[in-house]
Amino acid sequence: MLTTLGPIAVAAGVGTSVVGLALWVAVARGRSSAKPLAGVMIALSFCAALAAVVVMEIALVTNDFSVRYVAENSGTAVPLYYRITGLWAALEGSLLLWLLVLSGYGLVLARRAPKVADLHAWMMATFSSVMVFFFVLALATSSAFGRMSPVPDDGPGPNPLLQDHPLMAIHPPLLYLGYVGLTIPFAYAVAALVAGRTDRQWLVPLRRWTLFAWTMLTLGIIMGMWWAYAVLGWGGYWAWDPVENASILPWFTATALIHSVMVQERRQILGVWNITLAASTFVLVLVGTFLTRSGVVASVHAFTEGGIGPALLAYIAVVVLTVVGLLIWRSDRLGPTGRIEAVRSREAVLLVNNVLFVTLAVTVLVGTVFPLIREAVGGGPSSVGAPYFNDIVTPVALVIIVLMGVGPLVPWGGGTSTAAREVVRTPALVAVAVVAIATFVVGGGVLAGLAYGALAFAVAALGALLARDVRLARREGESRERALRRVLLTRRRRYGGMLVHVGVLLAVLAVTASSTLEESREATLDVGESISVGGYTATLTDITRERSDRFMEVGAETALSKEGRDLGEYTPQLRFYPTMNEAIGRPAVRTGPLSDAYLTVASADPEATTAHVRLTATPMVLWLWVSGGVIAAGVLVGAWPTRAQRRSSRRRNDEQVPVGQEVSGG
Repeated sequence: MLTTLGPIAVAAGVGTSVVGLALWVAVARGRSSAKPLAGVMIALSFCAALAAVVVMEIALVTNDFSVRYVAENSGTAVPLYYRITGLWAALEGSLLLWLLVLSGYGLVLARRAPKVADLHAWMMATFSSVMVFFFVLALATSSAFGRMSPVPDDGPGPNPLLQDHPLMAIHPPLLYLGYVGLTIPFAYAVAALVAGRTDRQWLVPLRRWTLFAWTMLTLGIIMGMWWAYAVLGWGGYWAWDPVENASILPWFTATALIHSVMVQERRQILGVWNITLAASTFVLVLVGTFLTRSGVVASVHAFTEGGIGPALLAYIAVVVLTVVGLLIWRSDRLGPTGRIEAVRSREAVLLVNNVLFVTLAVTVLVGTVFPLIREAVGGGPSSVGAPYFNDIVTPVALVIIVLMGVGPLVPWGGGTSTAAREVVRTPALVAVAVVAIATFVVGGGVLAGLAYGALAFAVAALGALLARDVRLARREGESRERALRRVLLTRRRRYGGMLVHVGVLLAVLAVTASSTLEESREATLDVGESISVGGYTATLTDITRERSDRFMEVGAETALSKEGRDLGEYTPQLRFYPTMNEAIGRPAVRTGPLSDAYLTVASADPEATTAHVRLTATPMVLWLWVSGGVIAAGVLVGAWPTRAQRRSSRRRNDEQVPVGQEVSGG
């Protein structure tokens, strides 16, 4: 029965999304009476996606091996937790999760009271067209609910790498919320062009939805780095893997979009740039989906087989041609109403910031797809290694960090040269001192010293900004603490953004320290022998071997200490799965505020009581995971409306602009 209900649910989603698309186009053309039914179609599409997901989860949880997807990606020995997360362990199931998130966003969007009715209707029409494509894709190019005959007694379970860490229930859904959420800025950009509303009307929802999707994508990337660090066993968290690159590409352009929208809101410039960024971000989402699900790249993160590559490539071409055509059509309305009046202005800094983020995106994109293009034209297999990415990305990233400090200090519209020098003088002096200390005392090389200096400059600049605001806001006889509290409460958006910047800087600090100051040593040890590095000492105490229904496990029990202080027992392991030709390492990590001790075992012989152990001391890694929480807190603080903003929003929602009334602008 499940093999029948699942396809019916997906087919129903195709039908309701197609009808919804037609109805939203009708609403946009003036038939407001069609709007209630259009909203119903969106709700039915969500129900169809939810039904398909529920059917698949029932099949996974109950181990219904008559369903092909379950037979290939589950097993009786797989714990319930990983049977549930098995929904996104392979291509077909991941498409169902994609549909659920996409239609869920559509349901939320359809229920919002629009300020500008035709803009909202065209946005929903565009969004519905994306829903149509992915429903058709799930129905036509995958067979998640195909029936197995004969029905096997058991299955191999998901990829062992996907059933060894609880982050598998967090990392993929967060990525999907970010990836799929970036459809919304694209839909608003297309709607702005079609409706002819290229003024400020589309900017507020654009900024809010982009910020939400960006936050989810950021957290998803950080959780993915944590998963790689805790599961893959190589001691790092980012290797410029093609699928890792696929996640960071839209992050670069979405970050640029968030900042450039601020410029258009304030100065009425960069309208075409913002539309292009919103569309490019969505295209990069599709490119990432293609890389992950078409099987064209080899990666532990990728689905190794998939038949959706040609369909995705065709859709990418359609999206690009559509946006280019709309830009040409609306070129008469896209002229700016303002301009950048001074080089020493915040809008100029943000524009440079945007160009650098786009440069990063182009650099990573070229390095990722070049091997594919070369192989496609008959050049043979090739790869682009980490040195290419590091050599280009690192200096660009350092400039961006400096601009993070400069931007908030310079005014909109510009200021005098003397004023510009005054605001950056103290942060610059702090940066020079930190560069000297980091280069000659801390170690790690000149580039690491420059990175610490850039971080110091940005942090000092944020501190100078806060001190200046408190000084200007302080009333006669008032304490600094009271003035500080009032400034933070009344300027939530500003200081929420600053807190996000602090989170990003914290992540950069963790990456810089862990990549330049890491120490590692490995050796073959007998029981009782030790290995030391970075102040840590690991002593091999025993070698264990256990067998379960899913795998055979060999562990190297070690006693870990630091400078004579006992830190407890840690057991890195090798797991042997019947479905894998090679053993999978499972590291043991002792996390601390200043450094981690990272233990892995490459081989272990219980009979000879020897094991080849690797001990790595990695500074500051904990703060990379903490940075995600700081970023999320900053977004929450900045986006949380005050009482006055909530009252104003309710009033605006009651004042909808009639369908057909156009506003021109830049």
